[in-house]
This record gives sequence, structure tokens and C-alpha cells, in this order.
Amino acid sequence: MIPNNFFQKSTYAFMAMVAFSLMSFRIGTEKPAKEQNIQLALLLDTSNSMDGLIEQAKSQLWKIVNELAAAKCDDGSRPAIKIALYEYGNDGLPGREGHIRMVSGFTTDLDLISEKLFSLRTNGGNEYCGQVIHTSLQQLNWSVSSNDLKVIFITGNEPFTQGSVSYRTANSNAKKKGVVVNTIYCGDFNEGINTNWKDGADMTGGSYMSIEQNQKTVYISTPYDDKISECNERLNRTYVYYGTQGQSKKESQTRQDSNADSYGKANKVERAVSKSSHAYENSSWDLVDASKSNDKIIVEADEESLPKEMKGMTVEKRKAYVVQKAEERKVIQNEIQTLNKKRLEFIKTNTTKESNDTSLDGAMMRSIKVQAKSKKLNW
Repeated sequence: MIPNNFFQKSTYAFMAMVAFSLMSFRIGTEKPAKEQNIQLALLLDTSNSMDGLIEQAKSQLWKIVNELAAAKCDDGSRPAIKIALYEYGNDGLPGREGHIRMVSGFTTDLDLISEKLFSLRTNGGNEYCGQVIHTSLQQLNWSVSSNDLKVIFITGNEPFTQGSVSYRTANSNAKKKGVVVNTIYCGDFNEGINTNWKDGADMTGGSYMSIEQNQKTVYISTPYDDKISECNERLNRTYVYYGTQGQSKKESQTRQDSNADSYGKANKVERAVSKSSHAYENSSWDLVDASKSNDKIIVEADEESLPKEMKGMTVEKRKAYVVQKAEERKVIQNEIQTLNKKRLEFIKTNTTKESNDTSLDGAMMRSIKVQAKSKKLNW
């Protein structure tokens, strides 16, 4: 005898299977990303005099990410964006290691970079530029592909010659690896030249820049900010955590929203725009992102690591749930992107060309866009 709800359950299972297959088909037929990367290592001076610089880095992270996310490969696909973070010149770090610390190796986990950045504190300072460049070249997993854009940005305000490791030796090694070293002097432009910061950049074909380290980031509020913020709240609800770190990563996502918001609503909007781009990828803890490349993860995920609304779900219901969240996310991300185009037009008509000439993000992106041309990356 066939149970009364047999056909209902069978129909539901069939529909879930079809929906999941369609999602997999769409993912499989999207234009695959070219195997090209942007590797960016940011070496920040965290000595006592650098509080303003660290504040700029915190407040401009998502502006920089959004600029990087707009890059296109020669075939129209998007490069993967990997960011690493070092601090140096801090007396709180071991002297035997040159007062240097790798805060994060290369990662696509942008929430992790934000979390680490907000944890930085300034203290004291012996600033060994050559040694931190050398250390980053040795410790980081730099790509060996000549197609990838590999850049270092080092910031500071002491002579580039300090320390036992010569910057000339370090930068010669960088050039051999195809890594471009860009130098950002926090102070007078000519003083940076006189203390070898320009020479440090010239050795690898990099850019030398000076910035006003204590300059406050200026944001322009737009009529679209509230709508994008509301989209961000809905976007967060599409993330389905799994794994041993899933719940803590989901909580970190919320914390980084708050960190961005601490610099004003417009900065939180910059982060929301980043979250709507391909650069914001969380397959290590989010089932929607993870299932794009491994649909088995939905079945294999330990039930104990899933959110409470998924506990007790059958395989078919799990798949259908993830499909639903993926569809919701795509709609919201597209909505943010559409609103952001209008937002950028508003900002363009309400800002001056010189407004970011002496800021960290402006200096970095001008250099990256020039150097990216040799890798056939464009904006």
C-alpha cells in the first residue's frame, strides 16, 4: 500500500533535484575565471607615529577592495584578489625578528583581513624596510606565474636604509620574483626622496608616493546609501554557515560590518558593495559559496555545524534551501550593484579631482592601475 504523502514527498524531492541541477548548470556554464591573480602585500609601519596611517587603512580597506574588484582580465573575466598584511616597526614585536609580524598570509577571506587590520596597535619603533620586504618575499606564497600581478606596498616615515638587511638586496630579490615594490612615504615628498624611498621603488619599476598620514578619509553621502545598507542586511541572511569555524565566521561578518560602520554609514556602504562582488568569497564557511565548486559539501556537511533552521533537514531539503539562498543572494547583489552605479555617478559629480591625491587608497590604486597594464588587466 502506497502512503498518502508518498507522491507529495516524491514531487518535492524531484523539484529540489531539478532546482539544484539547474543551479549547478548555471554555475558550470558561467564564463570561468581566467587563472589570473592580483596578489597585494601591504606592509604597514605600526610605530608610534603611524596612528593616522592605520586609521586610513581601516577606513579605506573596502574602497581599495572595490577598486580591485573592478579589474578585468583580457578576456573579460575577473582575476582572483589575494591580500596579505604585515606590520613592522613596532617595539612590541620580537627584536630578534626585526620587529616584524606577518598578520595574515595571502587570503581571499576579506573579513579576516578586516579583523586583523582592526586589531593593529601602534607602539615604539625601529623600522627596518629592507628586512620586512625580505621577510614577506620569503614567507608569503608568491605566485610563479608571469600572468599574475604581484605587488608590495610598504608605508613608513623613517629612512629606507635602516636595519641590517639592505633594501637593495631585498628589492633585487623582489625583481627576480616578478614582484613590484611600491613605496609610500608618510611625510614630505622630497624628504622621502632624500631618505631613499623613491630609490626603493625605482629598483623594481614600482611607484614612489607620499601621503598625508593624518588626513581623514572624506566620504560623500548619497541618496542611495540607505537602500544599499538595507540590502546588506538582507544579504547577510543568505549566508549559510557550516564547519567547525562556520558560526564564528558568520559572527565575524557582522563584526566587520560594525567596524566599517564605525567610520560612518558611507564606509559601511563601501563594504556592502564589496560583499556584492566576486571578490567577497567565503567557501570555507558558507554553503552557498562552497557548493559552487563542490556540490557534495551540502550532503557531507556535519549537521551539528549547521544553523538551527537546517537541523533535521533531509538531503533534498538541504539542497533546496541552499538553492533558495543562492537565488536570493544573486538578486540582492545585483540590486546593490545597480544602486552603486548611481551612487558612483553622484559621487563623481560631487567631488574634486584632487580630493584623494594624498590619501592611502588614492596612492595605491593609481599605482596598481598603471602596473596592471603589463598583465593585460584593465578597468
